[in-house]
Amino acid sequence: MHSKMLTLLLPGILCIVSVSGHAGELFDETRAETLFAFDNVSIPHTQNLRLEMRNPERHPLNPVIRRGEAGSPDAMGVQFYGSVIREGEKFRLWYVAFDDDEANRVASSRWRPAYAESLDGIIWTKPSLGLVKYRGNTDNNLVKTSPGPFGFVNLKVLLDADDPEPEKRYKISTHVYFRHNTRLGTLAPFSSADGLSWDLLIDANPLRAELRKEDLVLPGVHFEPCGGLYLWDGQYFICGQNALPGIQHYQGRIVRLYRSSDFVNWSETSTVAFVRSTQHEWLGAGRSLEGEQNHEGISVWNRGNVLLGVTGLWHGAANWKDVSVDLGFVLSNDGNHFREPKQEWTLLKRGEDGAWDEGGLLQGQGFENIGDETFLYYGAWDPRGTGGSPKPRGGVGIARLPRDRFGDFVVDESGQGAGDYQVPVTTSELITKSIPLKNGSIPKINLNAAGLGNESALRVEILDHLESPLAAYSGVNAAIVRENGFQVPVSWAEEKSGDDLPDRVRLRLVFEGEKRTSIRLSAIYLRQDETS
Repeated sequence: MHSKMLTLLLPGILCIVSVSGHAGELFDETRAETLFAFDNVSIPHTQNLRLEMRNPERHPLNPVIRRGEAGSPDAMGVQFYGSVIREGEKFRLWYVAFDDDEANRVASSRWRPAYAESLDGIIWTKPSLGLVKYRGNTDNNLVKTSPGPFGFVNLKVLLDADDPEPEKRYKISTHVYFRHNTRLGTLAPFSSADGLSWDLLIDANPLRAELRKEDLVLPGVHFEPCGGLYLWDGQYFICGQNALPGIQHYQGRIVRLYRSSDFVNWSETSTVAFVRSTQHEWLGAGRSLEGEQNHEGISVWNRGNVLLGVTGLWHGAANWKDVSVDLGFVLSNDGNHFREPKQEWTLLKRGEDGAWDEGGLLQGQGFENIGDETFLYYGAWDPRGTGGSPKPRGGVGIARLPRDRFGDFVVDESGQGAGDYQVPVTTSELITKSIPLKNGSIPKINLNAAGLGNESALRVEILDHLESPLAAYSGVNAAIVRENGFQVPVSWAEEKSGDDLPDRVRLRLVFEGEKRTSIRLSAIYLRQDETS
């Protein structure tokens, strides 16, 4: 454990911030199989346990990226339908810059892709890239697109390190417009070798910063790919909002996915990926503003065996002045269908009136575990000003949690006692899904847990696929964990090779001790690859 002090100079403010971490001690959880407490596919069986979700806190330095000065490319807006990617010691961030050139009547051309970077994920700079001429010079942080210019409403960036073509290691999905009877949203796919100079992957040229209808790669419907871009099971997925019927009528904006095997040719078919429970009651034609619905799809954190997602919670009304947006939380185990771990739960509420993030929030695709914290990067958009004169908008903020602690299992004793339907005290425990073993060896198991000690422990046992205890790893031979931490190793009294384990196993965790109600279990990590 180490800590350092950062002295930060902001306009009129001197801040001294303590930053703590576990450099060199914590492994990268994204390379482990993670069984989160809120994932009822990975942990389907429980007794006397309750799930408690956690709300993140806003970082005191928010917004960590602000609008630029008058005359700069982002003077009017920093639209964070964007992405954050950590590469080595550098954090890289892409967003949409909205300028203040009101003489430009082509609205789309005022929205441009821009770039920022950081060494700690908190203090960001907008480097002068020298790539795009803006108002007579190239001293700006705009990234280059060829051909161009396109009007980017949003962008999501994917680092595809395994692509055999180096010039395609970075991929962008965008929300651009095309002209029908009105302006409709669609996708323009780009790739890049360095994340700064981008090439359109289809043979097309923008018309007034918009895509021509004959150059569409998706069906000619209004689809806004604002949410997420991810790679799952060999296919690329883009995620966004769409208000057209999907199998049946849903109220307003639902989450829709399109997919591709090469990022250039996209399927004509799509998937309805997430529908809030409130959207099953269709209010009728012409009422798309109203009701509780989704906003702009899902931004995705690919955790290998599970996708975590942040989605917009649209609080609709008949008029824009009464619309607001918060952020919700979802997950998927198959890459196609998402669900809420807790129905209609709000992850992060919009800011109070007068705050930089008042009125509504945007889900950026930025998730990072840094030291003992998880950072969620998000943006701001106040829908109440829609339809009027443009006003300054946006910025990038950080919401933070203890590392990977989105939700916890805690002991639930509410069903025990003397009432008519109460039962005698029984165990508080969970049993995981069936886990195929690799390499014929015992997996490395780590727990993300708190509240453990001399009078509170987690007993870890290994069962076979049919849930029969394996004697060498259960009962008196079970592992007992009393240490708190984000990655506490599970070990047995005698070192075991795992040669006696079957092809598939399950884990059983029992909450024990006089103070077992203090235990909070957030996640179980399984590592079966020595490179993890």
